[in-house]
Amino acid sequence: MTLWQRLAPFIRPHIPALVTAGLMVMAVAALNLILIRLAGQLWDIITVQRQQQMMTETLLTFVGVAVAQSVLSMGQTYLSTRVSQHIMADFRSHVFAHLQTLSLRFFATRRTGEILSRLMNDINAMQTLTSELPMNSAKHLVTFLGGVGFLLYMNWQLCGLILLLLPVLALVARFFGRRLKALSTQTQDHTATLTTVIEEVVSGIRVVKSFVQTEWEQRRFAGALQAVVATALRRAAVLAIFIPTITLLTLTMAAAVLWYGGMQVIESTMSPGELLAFALFAGILIGPFGSAARVFSQIKEAQGAMHRVCELLDLQPDVTNHPQAYPLPIVKGHVQFSHVHFAYDSRHPILTDLSFEIEPGEIVALVGPTGAGKTTIANLLHRFYDPLAGNICIDGHDLRLVTLESLYQQIALVPQETMLFGGTIFDNIRYGRLSATAEEVIAASQAAHAHDFIVALPDGYDTRVGERGIALSGGQRQRIAIARAILKQPRLLILDEATSALDVESEFFVYQALRRLMTGRTTLVIAHRLTTVQEANRILVLHRGRIVEEGTHAELIRRGGLYHHLYTLRLAELDVS
Repeated sequence: MTLWQRLAPFIRPHIPALVTAGLMVMAVAALNLILIRLAGQLWDIITVQRQQQMMTETLLTFVGVAVAQSVLSMGQTYLSTRVSQHIMADFRSHVFAHLQTLSLRFFATRRTGEILSRLMNDINAMQTLTSELPMNSAKHLVTFLGGVGFLLYMNWQLCGLILLLLPVLALVARFFGRRLKALSTQTQDHTATLTTVIEEVVSGIRVVKSFVQTEWEQRRFAGALQAVVATALRRAAVLAIFIPTITLLTLTMAAAVLWYGGMQVIESTMSPGELLAFALFAGILIGPFGSAARVFSQIKEAQGAMHRVCELLDLQPDVTNHPQAYPLPIVKGHVQFSHVHFAYDSRHPILTDLSFEIEPGEIVALVGPTGAGKTTIANLLHRFYDPLAGNICIDGHDLRLVTLESLYQQIALVPQETMLFGGTIFDNIRYGRLSATAEEVIAASQAAHAHDFIVALPDGYDTRVGERGIALSGGQRQRIAIARAILKQPRLLILDEATSALDVESEFFVYQALRRLMTGRTTLVIAHRLTTVQEANRILVLHRGRIVEEGTHAELIRRGGLYHHLYTLRLAELDVS
């Protein structure tokens, strides 16, 4: 798909405004030509004809045309900028929406800074294609055709000389333009890397300071910055040759025009005013080539940026709605995994021939060593990924045959790494259900034992949590996340290490609240803290992607298997601490 095919859907609604702006800029270009012609006539009237009344009339005409040109220029500038901003806003929204459709696999392999750079910096660079390029093209078309017409009318020999020299400028600009495009793309890539380093250090500043790695991060930043500087210097070197070369060719052409035209003035075959007008017409034809370095640099940079953005748009999500997908009806919560195989990397399987069932309203805990596949099961049940083989059903509905939105509406996830948005506590809780009332938000926070610490804060529910909730403790963030899940009133609840950041007392109260919430709802609990899963109806013990034990806490302890080993190991750790 070509560049313009990508942008066409976003440009199409603004075609009337773009055409109006184009006609205005073409009128501006035409009036510029008329002003040049009037300037030549004025010069002859003043220096040769010496007629005061004619001078006054011509000057008034000149001023009138200049006013019209200024008004049209102001209108065109505002209109084209307005259209360009709307097109880029629509396109950025499209890219952002597409990003949200991509599967978790994409985000697991891409760094946040790189994604931010493409969404912000690259799309900003593309704005040249929707503002300056179309308007300048329309302007230069009228200028070129009108200028050539005036030049042919005034002196076809001089016009022929200029038309012979213009292709030389075009070839030089094209030669340097290819190199500038490659360097502009490299600059965008290195800038994305630099942005990533900044984003990682800022978001992980506590870890950086705690591990005394500020010097290492400074060196990493300096390395990324040096790559940007090196590419910028190579680009500057190309421009350093390009600009003087174009300037020299332009001045050479101007000198040739003045010499040839000057000889005709001396021989009285051309008036001084005609030479002035001719020189000005030649200047506006040659002028765009004189600024070709800037124009080509912007165009090539925009093309490089567009290529990087298109790489994102060309990506397709691994998990999508089936063509015949139907909305999942309100479910009771019967979950069935049948012979499920899964691997993030085909060389390292995570789940192997996994089968189990969860009855409606049942609380099932998943335990096992790190890497056993517990979180993977939660991801598959939430359909963040699809199994490589086997089926996952809820109330007999294969998850691959129901719409993603209808599935997500009936599941609430409290992940291990709590994610809060940079708004208020109230906004973060209500994120679970945006239509919730203030009373419902407070009730949810009370159920999660978050209400007391919230009202104790200076601004209560209006307290801003900071980026990713940095203004709150880990336990406070967890309880807000649990309140958000409670507010959603899901049919299925997934708690992935949901209480990992809570102290023992808070954990006890939260689980009491969750027990009330879990009534009538299927709940999947994942925890390393085995003391938190003792109240589960059933415990599934995972090892290397398979269920090796199943039963209640008491049953598994009596068997003396892997669960008993993990439980006693955890108790030993608590005794040591």
